[in-house]
Amino acid sequence: MIQSKHNKRFVLIILSFLFMGCNETKKQGKAVGEAVNKTYVLNTQDLLDTIQRQTINYFWDGAEPNSGLARERLHMDNIYPTSPKNTVTTGGSGFGLMAILVGIERGFIPKEDALDRYLKIVDFLAKADRFHGAWPHWIDGETGKVYPFSKKDNGGDLVETAFLVQGLLTVSEYFDGDSEKEKQLRSKIDTLWREVEWNWYTKNGEDVLYWHWSPQYGWDMNFPVGGYNECLIMYVLAASSPSYPINKDVYEKGWARSGKIVSEERYYDEALVLDYYEHDDAPIGPLFWAHYSYLGMNPKGLSDQYADYWTLTQNHAKIHYKYALDNPKNFKGYGDSLWGLTSSYSMKGYAGHRPGRDLGVVAPTAALSSFPYTPEESMKVLVNLYKNHDSLIGKYGPYDAFSFEHNWYNPRYLAIDQGPIPVMIENYRTGLLWNLFMKNEDVQSGLKNLGFSYE
Repeated sequence: MIQSKHNKRFVLIILSFLFMGCNETKKQGKAVGEAVNKTYVLNTQDLLDTIQRQTINYFWDGAEPNSGLARERLHMDNIYPTSPKNTVTTGGSGFGLMAILVGIERGFIPKEDALDRYLKIVDFLAKADRFHGAWPHWIDGETGKVYPFSKKDNGGDLVETAFLVQGLLTVSEYFDGDSEKEKQLRSKIDTLWREVEWNWYTKNGEDVLYWHWSPQYGWDMNFPVGGYNECLIMYVLAASSPSYPINKDVYEKGWARSGKIVSEERYYDEALVLDYYEHDDAPIGPLFWAHYSYLGMNPKGLSDQYADYWTLTQNHAKIHYKYALDNPKNFKGYGDSLWGLTSSYSMKGYAGHRPGRDLGVVAPTAALSSFPYTPEESMKVLVNLYKNHDSLIGKYGPYDAFSFEHNWYNPRYLAIDQGPIPVMIENYRTGLLWNLFMKNEDVQSGLKNLGFSYE
C-alpha cells in the first residue's frame, strides 16, 4: 500500500472511497456524478496531495506484478473485453516511471522500494520483445512477448517507445548516487537507451520517422509521423540518441513538413502557433497532445524556428477551457469548473474528443494534467470533482471519463490517462520531472542539434 509522510493531515482529510471503493457501478435512479461522501477538507494543497497519491498508486499497487510495469487498463468491475488484464502498455509505463518518482519525493513510496521496482522493470524490458530496439505498444506482462495492438501492429512502436524512454532517462537522472544498485540502474537504462535504433525507423533513409514496423507485415501500417501532435518527444529523442541518431533534415522535412507546420490562425482568440493536423482541417487537437511530450521536456522557455512551446501548450489548454465556457452543443455540466476534451473511454468505446468532435464526454485528465498551463482553471475542476462529484472517484483517482449529458460513466482507468496527472501536477508544484529530464546531456545535445533553445 502506498504510504503517506503526512499521516496526521491525511487522517484529517481521509476519504472513505480510498479504502472502500465508491459507487463503482451506475446506480439506477441516481444521476451520474452525484456526491456521496462529504468528508473532505478542501484545502487545495491537500487535494493536490490526495489526487497525486491516488493516481500514483495505479502504477505502484496497481502494476502488473511480474514485470512491475503499468497495466494498459484497470477496470474496477473486472470486465476486460478487449485485452487481458496483465497487458502492459509501453507508453503508459513510461508515464508511470515518472509518477513513481513523484511518489518518492512526496513520501508516499520508500526510495529503496522504488529502486528495487525500477531494477525489476529494466530487467524485464531487456528481455522483452523488441524490434530494432523499439518495444511494441503492448507487451504480455507475464511473458515479455508482444501482444498485438491490432492485426498489423505487432512489432515496434517508436512513439510508445519514446514515451517509455522519456521516463527511463528521467529515472536515471534521479538515481545519481554512488551505491551499487543505483549504478546498476543507470547502466542498465543507458544500455536500453543506446539500443533503440531510431534512425532505422526512417524506412530506408526517408526524411521522416515512421510510427510502426513489424517483422511480419513490414511497413504496412504506413504511418509517417508529421506534426503537430503528441509525438514531438520522439523526434527529440531520436536526435538525442548517442548511437542511432537522426539528422536535422528528418525533423525539418518530416515533423515540421518543411515549415508547413507553422500556423498563423487563431481559435477562441488564442494563437494556434502550429498546425495541429497534417491531413485534416480541424483547428485544435485533444489535450493529451499538450501533455505526453512535455512530462519531461519542459515547454517553458523552449523554442525553435517554428514555435514557442510554452505559448503553444498554454494556448492549447486555454482554447479547451474557452470552448467549455462557450459550450456550443449545450452539453450538461460544461463550464469553468468542468472542461477539457481528450482521447478516453466513452459511451461508444475509446474515442478521440476535441472541439469539433465532442460527444459530451469529459475526461478529468485533460484539465488536471494541464495544471502548469492553467492552474486556476484546473484547480476549479479538481475542487468541483472532489466536492460535488466524488462518486466519480475511486481507488486510483477520478475514473477515466464520464458524461453528465448522457448520464454515463464506467469505473475504469487507463494508464495513459492516469499517468500524466501526478506528473504534470508535480511539474506545476516543483518542476521535478522537467528539471530531471532537461539536465540529461544527451537530450541537451539533441535539442541543440535540432535548433532548439531552452532554459
